[in-house]
Amino acid sequence: MVLTLYGSPYTTCTKRVAVVLKEKNIPYTFVPIDLMKGEHKSPEFLKKQPFGQVPCIDDDGFQLYESRAIGRYLAAKYPDQGTALLPTELKARALFEQAASVETANFDSKAFDLVAETVFKKMMTGLDADEAKVAQFNAALGGKLDAYEVILSKHQYVAGNEITLADLFHLPLAPMVKEISPELISSRPHVAQWLEKLQARPAWIAVEEEFKSGK
Repeated sequence: MVLTLYGSPYTTCTKRVAVVLKEKNIPYTFVPIDLMKGEHKSPEFLKKQPFGQVPCIDDDGFQLYESRAIGRYLAAKYPDQGTALLPTELKARALFEQAASVETANFDSKAFDLVAETVFKKMMTGLDADEAKVAQFNAALGGKLDAYEVILSKHQYVAGNEITLADLFHLPLAPMVKEISPELISSRPHVAQWLEKLQARPAWIAVEEEFKSGK
């Protein structure tokens, strides 16, 4: 049975799962959930995801939500298929978990604040961004990216010289940050090189192509 991904083509977390699926060459059926119509809060969907959030998956009857948990599950289930994204050696695995924690604690919330103010606010309310808040969010994220610059000056990816889930977890917020505030990325050459490599991956290009029309 083909895995089913329930989500919205507009949400960052749905794309995070989709890029892992494509890196692992896992066939899937995408079922769009219309957030504007409140389908994520319907009784039927709440049986799959009790918080009423996207994405979630159904893998032959096994249901799972939270994008990073889904990514770990897929990488562990298919270790020899597609790109190896989850290290098994003890120290390499520890470095991966460290990088994954950094993404969650230091990157995601700061990047989301910036994207929410500049993109989602306009989309949901029609209101323009508050430039004072944008400057504040740029400064906060810039401080975190300074640390990323140090990390990425030592190796190609956030957990070493091999790509892992921790890198993919930064997609798709990082490209949105690059589009909103290009100087945050361009002023940090190692970060810029890292993100350029991620955006050039066929899996990410395929996700962008699949979801660009919102279907």
